[in-house]
Amino acid sequence: MAYEGCRRVVCTSFKMGLVKKMDSLSTVICIFLLLGISTVSLVHADITDGNSEHLKREHSLMKPYQGVGTSSSSQWDFWGSTLVTSQYVRLTPDERSKQGSIWNTVPCFLKDWEMHVQFKVHGSGKKNLHGDGIAIWYTRERLHPGPVFGNQDHFVGLAIFVDTFRNDLHGMDVNTYPNDEASDRSFPYISAMVNNGSLPYDHSKDGRSTELGGCSAEIRNKDHDTYLAIRYSKGRLTVMIDVDDKNEWKECIDIGGVRLPIGYYFGASAATGDLSDNHDIISMKMYQLMVEHTPEEDSLDWTKIEPSVSLLKSPKDNIDDPTGNFRSTPLTGWKVFLLLLCALLGIVVCAVVGAVVFQKRQERNKRFY
Repeated sequence: MAYEGCRRVVCTSFKMGLVKKMDSLSTVICIFLLLGISTVSLVHADITDGNSEHLKREHSLMKPYQGVGTSSSSQWDFWGSTLVTSQYVRLTPDERSKQGSIWNTVPCFLKDWEMHVQFKVHGSGKKNLHGDGIAIWYTRERLHPGPVFGNQDHFVGLAIFVDTFRNDLHGMDVNTYPNDEASDRSFPYISAMVNNGSLPYDHSKDGRSTELGGCSAEIRNKDHDTYLAIRYSKGRLTVMIDVDDKNEWKECIDIGGVRLPIGYYFGASAATGDLSDNHDIISMKMYQLMVEHTPEEDSLDWTKIEPSVSLLKSPKDNIDDPTGNFRSTPLTGWKVFLLLLCALLGIVVCAVVGAVVFQKRQERNKRFY
């Protein structure tokens, strides 16, 4: 409301030649209000709203799951216990010792992308009596079964783990990991890992030694939809979740200095052990991000990049990024306060200007009678 009103007043004032009569401070505040609200809009536009223009269907898995199968024209292959129905892709049933996966057959050559995953984890197991979890992959190889949530160990690429069972019981003791803020983490737990093939995933420690960051999320047996957004742009990896049925993204992981090549494959896998769950993928939607790159970046052979992370500290410690990959910090409390104060002042000034404009119009109209 304030934005539209101020915009109309400024435009009208210019048309009527009244800008000269406006106080310079009022003009500055109004223009600042317009710019400030535009800035807020940009800040909240980090995660795409699902613009269909940028949806890449060749990398997306959606109902009714056409193009899923083992034929040469299929865009998605599946393996193991995976069951494809009209409503979901079930990677594992709620049974012991199952593994399943589904993989895109088309390599992704996008430099900047965002994947939205709608998933559901549910089963008859009570608290702490369920497992093991789901993994979302962007890797060099596909359809290689193994011990890491149904996929191979020593993988090359990126993995996002939705781990539903705690293996490291010692991790519950803060004294065991005195320098690890996540030592008292709760499960289910979402984490990220980048690998060049040299690192193993340590199940006994829940992948703690190779984790880039993570967050706890209550995702089991929900009556509503649960979502995961994975964004990679300009060397920055961001993972957001929407699991509380509030239709808003919540930050889970945000780390810079990440290097990922093009030409890898997207996939999802899941596994059960002595404990089990239904692990369902409802959809995987891939969006292309329209991002400009420097001439130096464009000249690189992105297929030859080795997956790596230049900074392995906690994201909140990485305020200054020597690689230049960190985006600007979010609005802090005092910035929000100043912006709101300026907005309030702008509304007052716009109201005064509107009254002046209205009065001038009235005086001008009286002269014609």
